[in-house]
Amino acid sequence: MFVFIGFSIRRAWLGFWHNGLMSVAATATMVLMLLLLSGLLILLTGLDATLKYVQQEVQVMAYIKDSAPGGDIASLQDSLAHMPQVTQVTYVSKDQAYKDFVARHPDEAEVMKSLPTNPLPASLQINLREPNDYLDVASYLNKQPAVDRVLNIKQTVDQMVTIIGVLRTAGTVILLVVGLIVLFIIVNTIRLAVVSRADEIEIMRLVGASDAFIRWPFIFEGGFVGFLGAAITIVLLWLAQGPITGFLSEYFKVLPVEAGTAVGQNIALIVLGTGVGIGVLGSYLSVRSYLHR
Repeated sequence: MFVFIGFSIRRAWLGFWHNGLMSVAATATMVLMLLLLSGLLILLTGLDATLKYVQQEVQVMAYIKDSAPGGDIASLQDSLAHMPQVTQVTYVSKDQAYKDFVARHPDEAEVMKSLPTNPLPASLQINLREPNDYLDVASYLNKQPAVDRVLNIKQTVDQMVTIIGVLRTAGTVILLVVGLIVLFIIVNTIRLAVVSRADEIEIMRLVGASDAFIRWPFIFEGGFVGFLGAAITIVLLWLAQGPITGFLSEYFKVLPVEAGTAVGQNIALIVLGTGVGIGVLGSYLSVRSYLHR
């Protein structure tokens, strides 16, 4: 068994260098596709972090009646905190609402001070587990006697849910298309290598070589292409780590989301696994279709 594996690896290595031009072309294409795949993964990771943050920031704002007793407000706050759709409930008093308004709108501070009373109501800010939970929580709040009104953000929530779904679907589709392109290129590259050695393969079959004996060197050759392409891609990403991290930091500077290391262990493993996996799979499909003719 080990002798056969060693023989297959040697044949694959010789074949890789024997078809140098095609091997270089296949490796270069693999690098380009893996770089595109890595870029998409990095951007999708950042996008997913952004979307999760935005989802967490979706709030239901319930304005409290000035005449509502403190006990009713505390009871309502406690009942909201125990709802499965709610992650956090924050009570904002009239005084705190006034201070927050003046801090956000310093130009209108004099106008607010000239008013005889504080016109801003107390409120409850409710953070949701999912944006789609808005309707359930809003419906519950509208039935509470202590609540004056609930800020209507249904249209904003619907738009956010739609955008999140579209972006995630588009990212998945792009990744699948990139994978299929790489697989198609590897299949055709190995097929060219197989065709160029058609006479050698026919001689091997005439002397009784099994399909596995013929197939495995080509499969290892595809694995070499995938491994070399993945290794080059990881090195290029590592060299570009500084600029990529700087770009992500700039992109996320308005959000409390950490950009993290651009080229981490997970992305390196995905690149390596994808490169070798597609190389082996493409070679297997190519040789299998040739041997079954």
